[in-house]
Amino acid sequence: MADSISRLHNAVLAARAADPAKSRTAKLLQAGRAKMAKKLAEEAVEVVIDALDGQPEAVVRESADLLYNLVVLWVHAGVTPDQVWAEMRRRERLFGIAEKLPKDSVKDLVKPQPQPQPQPKSVARVVALQPQRTAKRR
Repeated sequence: MADSISRLHNAVLAARAADPAKSRTAKLLQAGRAKMAKKLAEEAVEVVIDALDGQPEAVVRESADLLYNLVVLWVHAGVTPDQVWAEMRRRERLFGIAEKLPKDSVKDLVKPQPQPQPQPKSVARVVALQPQRTAKRR
């Protein structure tokens, strides 16, 4: 599978120089990131619908379309299959092959490192105000 994805990736890279009038891939790459992302999302939804409808043959066909569109988006983003496989190996070491990365781990991975804040010359004093009860007038 990884070899097939790598071959597809190389073909998509080559298609960048192709004539968009003759190459669907070149046309999609030229259409821009938003169009590529939309096509990827459409294919993902089609896979879900076919899976819910209990149509395994359609799931296979749509999954191939989904992978194609994913690789096109990878090329646009400058991502290689080897980078994705390295991430898969890293996750397998941490969590096992059949486990998804926990959301907390993702937050920790993408959380920007705190930058030291310059100290202001004068520090404003913060005062918490206590609500005062007022007597009701009769």
